Amino acid sequence: MSLVKKSVSLFIFTLLAFGASAWGSYVTNLYKEPWYSMLVKPSFNPPEWVFAPVWITLYIAMSVAIWLIFINPKKDEKIIYIYFIHLLINGSWSIFFFGLHLILVSLIVIVIIIILVVWLIKLYYPINKISAFLMIPYLAWLGYAYVLNFYIFILN
Repeated sequence: MSLVKKSVSLFIFTLLAFGASAWGSYVTNLYKEPWYSMLVKPSFNPPEWVFAPVWITLYIAMSVAIWLIFINPKKDEKIIYIYFIHLLINGSWSIFFFGLHLILVSLIVIVIIIILVVWLIKLYYPINKISAFLMIPYLAWLGYAYVLNFYIFILN
C-alpha cells in the first residue's frame, strides 16, 4: 500500500471515529441539561473539562489501532466490521444516557462496549500488538465509565 493510500485511510478511520462520536455529542448538547446537573453523582465524578481531552486521545488511539490492522496484510475483514459496530454502539451510549435519560440501559451499553473492546484487543493482538496495546487505555476508561455509570444509577 502506498504512503498516500495509508495516509488517506488513517484520515478516514480518524474521521469516522470522530463522526461516530459527533452524533452522541449532538444529543448530549441538546438533552444533557438541566437533567444531568440535577443527578446525584459520586465523589469521584471527574470535572466536565476532563471528558473532551480524554475522548479525543482515545479516539485517536482507536483510529491508529484499527488503521494498523487495516494496513496489515494478515488482517481479517471481520475485525473492521466489529470495530465499526463497536463505534456505533459507543456513540449510542450518549443517546441512552443524556438523550433518553435511561441510566440502566446506558450501563448495559457500556458492558456491551467493554465486551466488544476486549474482543477487538484479542483479535488485534496476533496481527499487531501495538494495536492491541493502543486499546488498553480505552478499556481502562470504559471500566471507569462503567463504575461511574453504576454509581449514578444507584444514587438516582
